[in-house]
Amino acid sequence: MVKEFFPSSQSVEWATPQDFFDHLDHVFDFQLDVCATRENRKCPRYFTKKQDGLEQSWHAYRRVWMNPPYGTSISKWMKKAYEESKKGCLVVALVPARVDTNWWKDWVAHKAHTEFIKGRLRFLPKGKSDYKHCAPFPSALVFYGLLGDRYL
Repeated sequence: MVKEFFPSSQSVEWATPQDFFDHLDHVFDFQLDVCATRENRKCPRYFTKKQDGLEQSWHAYRRVWMNPPYGTSISKWMKKAYEESKKGCLVVALVPARVDTNWWKDWVAHKAHTEFIKGRLRFLPKGKSDYKHCAPFPSALVFYGLLGDRYL
């Protein structure tokens, strides 16, 4: 019963809710999704697991969307987002709001602007076809790079 109600243990991949992304995309006009599959991509340009977004350059795309895998590799993704933003792009990341973790302390705190999301998002876990359950964790948007008045 716990696995059915809390699907987080089944996968580290959580597809961004489309309506949530559409609102952000309207504001930011994202040019690249760096953590995607063909089925859940949010931008026409995207990197799949095979292409390995950690090995690619992002900054030429200027406005980047990132919903990284929520497992142990999240620290690598947050580090990459921070580093790419220093090269001139804006990276907006949707992540679990785990402020007590090392990756948060190392790559979010004092390095990015954060917005905590009220309530729990209804993600579509890998292999599921509906948004029946809320995420078992709070979420946050992390902004790396220049935001400008338009974005605030």
